[in-house]
Amino acid sequence: MIIRRRPAAALLGMLAALSIFGVPPAHADETTPKEPPNVELVDETTPKEPPKVELVLDISGSMRARDIEGHSRISVLQQAFNEVLDALPSEAQVGIRVLGATYPGKDKAVGCRDTQQLVPIGPIDKLEAKTAVATLRPTGFTPVGLALRAAARDLGTGETTRRIVLITDGEDTCAPPDPCEVARELAAQGTHLVVDTLGLTLNDKVRRQLTCIASATGGTYTAVTSKTQLRNRINQLVDRAATTYTQTPAQVDGTDNCSRAPLLSPGAYTDREKFQEHRWYRVLVRDGQELRASVSVSLDRALNRDYGVLLRAVSQDGRELVRGTDAGSGRTDVLSTGLRWSAEQNAPDQTVCLVVSNSFSSPTAATAATPGMPLELTVGVVDSSPAPNGPDLGRGWGLLGLLALAGLVGGLVFGWLARWRVAIWMEN
Repeated sequence: MIIRRRPAAALLGMLAALSIFGVPPAHADETTPKEPPNVELVDETTPKEPPKVELVLDISGSMRARDIEGHSRISVLQQAFNEVLDALPSEAQVGIRVLGATYPGKDKAVGCRDTQQLVPIGPIDKLEAKTAVATLRPTGFTPVGLALRAAARDLGTGETTRRIVLITDGEDTCAPPDPCEVARELAAQGTHLVVDTLGLTLNDKVRRQLTCIASATGGTYTAVTSKTQLRNRINQLVDRAATTYTQTPAQVDGTDNCSRAPLLSPGAYTDREKFQEHRWYRVLVRDGQELRASVSVSLDRALNRDYGVLLRAVSQDGRELVRGTDAGSGRTDVLSTGLRWSAEQNAPDQTVCLVVSNSFSSPTAATAATPGMPLELTVGVVDSSPAPNGPDLGRGWGLLGLLALAGLVGGLVFGWLARWRVAIWMEN
């Protein structure tokens, strides 16, 4: 009976030894859990000037149509605008420009010059702005291209990105200038100008024109069918201007392989990526440093629902080091992801390749593939923070020998106690 007990005794002895000394930890350099990506690397110092937004409102004759929840387009715009103004912080730098608001005649040459700045850009007087917008009545033509040029002049130039939010129910009736060409012209000037467009109709021609304007400048297009949707979207776009980069992203052109990729220093960058394309960049990571990177891709046109964004860090010989897949941010027009990677201790300096790829696809052949979708890449290199060391019993044969010895001692002690108990029982 004692002999049959010994295997169990040895096992219990091993468990007792483990409970005394503690279970050896996993290799810290192999399975240390990664913390969530920390990608807030852009300089957050106070900007020299606050972000600026100009709302461009279409007040042309077609805004009389009563097809939004039984109300006219102009009344829905005015009600939503009042709610937007109530939500604006006092320090917000917002201006208002209108088009087609003052000339009721038929002379196209005159009507196509009809655009005025209703409220100058700056801290807004909410009561004055509400009164000015409430008195607007649908009147004339739709000089969208001319209004965009004028709004760009209103915003001026500077180091921070400026935004125009164009709200209209119709396509331009006054070209030239063609509004798409104006948007491309503004983007080419490098004025850090983004145009977001809101369409108050589901007309296909209007959708194509507004999508073209937005995509040329890295903005977004949204079709609006209710007052609530209009209010929420304007609020979102104005809020985005307040959280835009205080450091303007530098323009960079990624390549199709690592060897020709641009070498990036820490900072923020902007590029464009076509459907299902790969864009490569390089970053130098020195001994004792950690690479942190993030990428955001704007969904600035109609896309299929099944999509994703992938950011990978790859060695120059093609080995994947780490990857970050798309992560929700609460916004439906941007998809983002991030990663972090540290070299092994005492490793030589290494050039790491960053690869941005996507699985976007268009729902129809008519969806424009060029220019590519705007992406923003943030790169940071900081001192690495190694995981803390825990108690360690050792590895390999040393650990096996220790466990065997502990099991043997435990088994002998347990067996001696068992024999002693049997002896006492027989005596009694």
